Amino acid sequence: MKTDQLLDDIREANLSYLVLAQHLIRLDRETALFRLGISETVADILDGLSTAQLLKIAASNLLICRFRFDDEIVWNLIASHTRERGMAGAHAAILMAQALPEAA
Repeated sequence: MKTDQLLDDIREANLSYLVLAQHLIRLDRETALFRLGISETVADILDGLSTAQLLKIAASNLLICRFRFDDEIVWNLIASHTRERGMAGAHAAILMAQALPEAA
């Protein structure tokens, strides 16, 4: 893949993430904090960004969002294709929720 295409993809992902984050924060702040794995301070900043600011930030060649967990157990639970998939998903959600206070 060409570098220019990769950078365009990063910028598109940034813009999508920022628009989604802002929408979630304005729709249901508490749920957004949990789902996005962000603090109140970051939510305040994202909520206050203008469209021009969103576009400027999204134009960065660095990916704005990141995976909020790096635990192999969580990845295995999420990727599980067994009959107990629903239970595995619930277990993964519990593990991720526990990680939030540690990150803050």
